Amino acid sequence: MKLYYAPYSCSLSPLIVANEAGIALELERVDIRQAPHRVGEGEAFAAINPKDYVPALRLNDGGLLTEGLAIVLYLADRAPASGLAPASDSAQRYRLLEWLAFIGSELHKSYSPWLFHPELGETAQQAVRAKLAARLALVEQALADGPYLLGERFGVADAYAFTVIGWSKLTGVELSGFPRLRDYLERIAARPSVREAVRAHGMAVAAAA
Repeated sequence: MKLYYAPYSCSLSPLIVANEAGIALELERVDIRQAPHRVGEGEAFAAINPKDYVPALRLNDGGLLTEGLAIVLYLADRAPASGLAPASDSAQRYRLLEWLAFIGSELHKSYSPWLFHPELGETAQQAVRAKLAARLALVEQALADGPYLLGERFGVADAYAFTVIGWSKLTGVELSGFPRLRDYLERIAARPSVREAVRAHGMAVAAAA
């Protein structure tokens, strides 16, 4: 399988999951800094993924799977013994979906695009940071129940949360008031699978370091 990715983007989380699951992925870098986005020096990425954003996963049967949430679940389900996602018929599976939806809608879409585009204005960005503080407080509270979002075991929701909350330094989101969250990010950053994914993504340091 081939993962289309860009450094410092949400495509980091599928690579973390693949590493944890022992699934080898071919990596294809997409330049999202230019318009149109291009795969290396070659074709426009929109010709591969009409949504024109990463991540996208080329499956072994030739199909293309898009959207990070779908990709991390797909990879986890390819390696059920990894414990990265609860079984599809379990109550915990719905807790996982609850976290993935929260991270995607309440965190991811606040950091990006709002805090990556200064042209949107400081007033709007300060409002977004205030909203994020309230949302991150919920994560801080949840971490009182265990080292990871679903308890004792690292999973796909943690890979996604680490990726997104790891943008805090880049976007001026203050985490000093969230000690459990900061420990959580450091704990995940130390995992060999995460360190390797960060290196493969061409990132100088772990996003949360």
